[in-house]
Order: sequence, then C-alpha cells, then structure tokens
Amino acid sequence: MISRGERVANYVILSVFAAFALFPIVTILSAALGPADSGGTSGLGNFTAAWEIGHFGTYLRSSLAVSSFVVVVSVVLSIMSGYAFGTMRFRGQSMLFYLFMLGIMMPSEAIAVPLYFDLRSLGLIDTFWSVALPQVALSVAFGTFWMRAYFRASSRAIVEAARIDGASTWRILWRVLVPPARPAVVTLTVLVFMWTWNEFLIPLIMVTSESLRTAPLGLAFFQGQYTSGFTLLAAGSVIVATPVVIFYLFLQRHFVRGLLQGAVRE
Repeated sequence: MISRGERVANYVILSVFAAFALFPIVTILSAALGPADSGGTSGLGNFTAAWEIGHFGTYLRSSLAVSSFVVVVSVVLSIMSGYAFGTMRFRGQSMLFYLFMLGIMMPSEAIAVPLYFDLRSLGLIDTFWSVALPQVALSVAFGTFWMRAYFRASSRAIVEAARIDGASTWRILWRVLVPPARPAVVTLTVLVFMWTWNEFLIPLIMVTSESLRTAPLGLAFFQGQYTSGFTLLAAGSVIVATPVVIFYLFLQRHFVRGLLQGAVRE
C-alpha cells in the first residue's frame, strides 16, 4: 500500500512535470491571442490573418492527404507483416525481420540524399508519391515490430480453434486476431499519424511546388517569407498543431490502453 506521504509526493512531482510540459504551450497560445507585432489584429484575428497570409488551407490539405495515405497503407501492411513474423515460421524469417528493423535504426537523414536520386530516376520528385512512399517504408518498419510483438503474445488456443473450424489464414487474421488488437492498432495509428504529420525533412527535399508542401514545411516558409513577427508565427504554429491534438484527444483512451496492454507485452 502507498502511504499518504508517497501519494502526495507523486502528485507534486507529476504536477511539476505537467507545468514544465504545459508552459511552452501556454506561452504559444498567449502569444497567438495577444496583440499583433505590427499592430492591426489581436485575438482570433491573428489566426485569420495567419491562415490567409500563410496559405495554411493548402498546406493542411496536403498534410491530411499524405498522413491519411501513410496511416492506412502502413497500418494494413504492418498488421499483415506483424502477423506473418509473429505467428508463422518460414525460411529466412530472422534475417528478413532484422532487415525490417533497419528501418527503425536508420535515421531519415542518412537516406534522404540517395533516396532523392532514386526517386528522381523514377520521375517521382515533386509529386505526392515522393512524400508519401518514403514515410510508408519508415512507418512499416516500426509497425511490423509493434504488431509482431502483439501477435506473439496473443492466445494460441484461439488461433488453433479457428483452424480446427476450417478458418483460412486470412480469416484468422482479420476476423479472430485483429478485433482484440484494436488498442494496439489504434496506438500504432496515432503514432504513425503524428510522425507523418510532423515530418519536415522528406517534404523539404522531395517537393518544390507550393501545393505539395505539408503543414510543418509551410510553417517554415511562412516564417521566412511572409512574417518575421512572433504573434502570427505563433498563430500559424497553433493552426498546424491543432489537427494532431484533436486526433490524439479523439483516440486518447484507446492509445493509452494500447501502450499499457498492446505490443509492449512481449
């Protein structure tokens, strides 16, 4: 049993860390709602000005399209590859799995330049695919590791019972194993969405067209080209961060459950 003093100490420590984490957020929100550097606007008017001047509507649509594609493709491929590595035995399994793990250990900075020349030879530079496909590859590497751990910890009795009933491998995966894996899948979805939305280097290298710029890249151009003031920049930062916050809050319960009960059970 935890004593009263230990409980109070825990709350004090958590409150300090919460205040430390929330301080930058409160600072940005206060700056975004304060009077503009150039005079003119204040409050919600700063968001309107930043939206119109910075063309954030275009950038958010691009980020939403890329993030949606990467999340859907990465999660589906991760579920299938994690199922294969977690429940099946085949020749070269360990070597192939470690090859997947290179995607986790290899930073995107190390592969950005050769990747650029590879995509240029295929005629994909400055296209939607040059931004989305590399992020799919990077996300599938982690997703395979995540879902493999979950499937390895899943009940073998349920799988064997389904096979005895004549269920195919495909049916066992999608009808038997995936429904209980919802917390792990949702956690993977949130993580991939956050990583894809916040990715800066790959869009910076791969695209030049304004219509293909993602929200973080557009925010950097907004700072350099359209404003040097902190108020509108803070408003733009809030606009860019809002979709991620809403997405996380919407799936927060499943995300926490997946962290506690999902793939970390291995």
